[in-house]
Amino acid sequence: MASWSAPSPSLVEYFEDRSLFHCGYCKNKSGSLSHGMWAHSMTVQDYQDLIDRGWRRSGTYVYKPVMNQTCCPQYTIRCHPLQFQPSKSHKKVLKKMLKFLAKGEISKDSCEDEPMDSTMEDAVAGDFALINKLDIKCDLKTLSSDLKGSIESEEKKKEKSLKKEGSKELIHPQAIEEKLGSGEPSHSIKVHIGPKPGKGADLSKPPCRKAKEMRKERKRLKLMQQNAAGAFEGFQAQGQPASLLPKAKSNQPKSLEDLIFESLPENASHKLEVRLVPASFEDPEFKASFNQSFSLYAKYQVAIHQDSPIECGKTEFTRFLCSSPLEAEHPANGPECGYGSFHQQYWLDGKIIAVGVIDILPYCVSSVYLYYDPDYSFLSLGVYSALREIAFTRQLHEKTSQLSYYYMGFYIHSCPKMRYKGQYRPSDLLCPETYVWVPIEQCLPSLDNSKYCRFNQDPQAVDEGRCKDLDRVRVFHRRAAMPYGVYKNHQEDSSEEATVLEYANLVGQKCSERMLLFRQ
Repeated sequence: MASWSAPSPSLVEYFEDRSLFHCGYCKNKSGSLSHGMWAHSMTVQDYQDLIDRGWRRSGTYVYKPVMNQTCCPQYTIRCHPLQFQPSKSHKKVLKKMLKFLAKGEISKDSCEDEPMDSTMEDAVAGDFALINKLDIKCDLKTLSSDLKGSIESEEKKKEKSLKKEGSKELIHPQAIEEKLGSGEPSHSIKVHIGPKPGKGADLSKPPCRKAKEMRKERKRLKLMQQNAAGAFEGFQAQGQPASLLPKAKSNQPKSLEDLIFESLPENASHKLEVRLVPASFEDPEFKASFNQSFSLYAKYQVAIHQDSPIECGKTEFTRFLCSSPLEAEHPANGPECGYGSFHQQYWLDGKIIAVGVIDILPYCVSSVYLYYDPDYSFLSLGVYSALREIAFTRQLHEKTSQLSYYYMGFYIHSCPKMRYKGQYRPSDLLCPETYVWVPIEQCLPSLDNSKYCRFNQDPQAVDEGRCKDLDRVRVFHRRAAMPYGVYKNHQEDSSEEATVLEYANLVGQKCSERMLLFRQ
């Protein structure tokens, strides 16, 4: 790896004029209001500090909504990947992708509504009637051979006693095992025994209570397993070798990585590959895939967002998703791919079906945008890519310990379609007044009552990062960098001081002392 040198300072041009624009969320023609600046260049540390104060980039334009005035307040949201556990709906999407890769096409009409395979996940504790046959099979396997023999002996005794009663429906342990091995749905297995000669069915006896007997049997199996587990702990306490004892059943849920990278059969129908390429035309892989990536973007915008083809030209695509003010950095203690802007390309059987635009920053992976092939909408690629990006953040954390968050952009509670980001938990929302992170569970009740909220419950708390010394703000004037205190001494007009102060408060004291504010 080449030696790393400190990047040049960020250079920004702040716009003091603010106009109301069309809102893409509520469709208000003049309701969206934000602060903005052009970033001619920007370090990843400066951008990290800016998004921690509510800023976000679109290409090289960096903006911050005026939260108490805009029609749809946009709150910065971050997820904690290290504590993240996929929900049932997330697992459903991952299983759907694995099924598609392994077996090929799946029903596009039913895949969105089909219930998730919830083997043993939906079993209610204490209600043994809801525990399916798969649980019994697993229990039999985990019990010791002596216990299993005891169970089979009891079953044989039960079978003999039932045979004497005449024509009954018997449930044989071996039949259960064979049924389980076939993978068929769990149903009782009927074995018809004819009545003895000269005798019919004894109608005076009550009918066989098959379901009740099954419930009792399941409960007995479970109790025996628990006793076996207790004996296991007792033997361990007495110093007995654990290898001689039955292994306890593991109830650990699968990790996100287990669900994503589950092995596929050798004859899998499809191959999915995720490639990370720097968003730079200097990178040969990015340059080689540019036309295919652009065509996919245009197809997505027209089909999903109903944009006209004229709005989806190469110029717009490049300005929006390829141009970035972030300078690529490769410090020795950073991730192997370095910091900066990247495209995560999802290649299916040799063609790109989705692209996630991301920024890798000192403390987080920041999601910028996702576009995908509408023909593969049935794979829920928006959810799938978010889960892949969470897993990717965890992977980067292993090498760079301080990189431990996944920023999902803006959470917009007043727009129901934009609330989905709150489903990736644990997550926090950024207080728009004091810039502290607050767990989303504490924020939602307030947002239900008012679309603009201060999340920090301490009424005395203030923005600790605001500008405290205007003279220390750095500016760039006539190709020279200087403190604002020096710059203003050479200016006859002091009217711009209010603009510089507004800028410094919005970006914070730390950034205002590092970044260069362009002045005419």
